[in-house]
Amino acid sequence: MRTHANRLFCFGLGFSSLALAESLLPKGWHVSGTCRGSDRQDAIKVNNTFLFDGSCATPEISKAISSATHLLITIPPQLSGDVVLENFSEEISKASHLQWIGYISSTGVYGDAQGEWVDESSPLRGSTDLNRRRVEAESAWLKLGQDHGLPVMIFRCVCIYGPGRNLLVSVQQGRARRIDKPGLVFSRIHAEDLVQTLTASMKKPQPGEIYNVSDDCPCPPAEAVKYAFDLLGVEPPPLIPYEKADLSPTAKGFYNTNKRISNKKIKEELGVKLCYPDYRSGLKALLKGF
Repeated sequence: MRTHANRLFCFGLGFSSLALAESLLPKGWHVSGTCRGSDRQDAIKVNNTFLFDGSCATPEISKAISSATHLLITIPPQLSGDVVLENFSEEISKASHLQWIGYISSTGVYGDAQGEWVDESSPLRGSTDLNRRRVEAESAWLKLGQDHGLPVMIFRCVCIYGPGRNLLVSVQQGRARRIDKPGLVFSRIHAEDLVQTLTASMKKPQPGEIYNVSDDCPCPPAEAVKYAFDLLGVEPPPLIPYEKADLSPTAKGFYNTNKRISNKKIKEELGVKLCYPDYRSGLKALLKGF
């Protein structure tokens, strides 16, 4: 089937995919992708949306893959595995016209490094079921690329924030807490910097490569939360010792892993110059939208 220039198909039109779409649509790109429910379908501002709950392939999605030039996968692996590969591996394996395939993973695959720096060559010690599934999904996507000569790249992201999803919103909604666990640091990335990383990779695909996507400033989580309160002129709540915090299993997974994420590779190989190299610059910019 004849393809057209600059057609991006996204498996999972969520926060990251829509940030990329918002950047590409004004440049003449055709952007389409999947969402889980019809209630979201009309609210998503892209060219076409397709319902996909992970359980079955549809001819419409297969046709969209066949005409895409770029493919982005943001759906995390489920208990059964990677639902995109389970349903569309045959179509994707035959899509020799694809110029770029980006798989969004997580730096959670590194597990706990006891506060040390990790880069793309560091051991993978995912300590939760989800992160172990992420390791398996990364390997499956890279194998698909190797077996069929497809340009698959992996992007291991830290916590992604941006308009509508950030600590300022958490403060306003009364959800922000200052949890204290001495020695623990988190890293973050502004959605705009994730978008420029993905875009840089699209311009210079390097099949089989893996990239950490992070800012320059790993810091204690309570420090960033306090800064958000300060920006809004709100008195921050007292620190809560980690041992006394009522955390969900997912949150506990974050607090039980401690590492500093190196972003050297995206700078040196993709030429990325972060717009928001730390949480302070990112939150200051977002404050203007409040």
